[in-house]
Amino acid sequence: MYANVNDMVSRFGEAEMAQRSDLVAGTTLDAAVIGQALADATAEMDGYLATRYTLPLSPQPTVLNRTCCDIARYLLWGDNPLEMVRERYQNAIRMLEAVAKGHISLGMPTDDTPEPVTGGVTYHAAPRVFVAGAFPSIFR
Repeated sequence: MYANVNDMVSRFGEAEMAQRSDLVAGTTLDAAVIGQALADATAEMDGYLATRYTLPLSPQPTVLNRTCCDIARYLLWGDNPLEMVRERYQNAIRMLEAVAKGHISLGMPTDDTPEPVTGGVTYHAAPRVFVAGAFPSIFR
């Protein structure tokens, strides 16, 4: 995954994460619920990233941490996200679309980057066409 529960708490606060993850009272942070949102966000991101990069990415670009958190937060808000949460999600998706199209680089080799050539020049000769003794006697 591109982010973890601690990243979500650092970015959005423990109170919001408890409210969004505790489906009963909204007071206790439920790491399993947040973890599922992060897993879903990672899967959504991989759909875009796999068009350009070999997954899993190593090392992971730090911009993907923020993107993953924004998507997971949107997922935690369910059917009625705040406008700011929706905008951050839409910006994250636009960024991923731009990465998939090659308009934004993550600063790592892409699948369509040719492999560097190693070594020197190689030469492969065609097989011999003429065989000794295959000519009439006038050529001997």
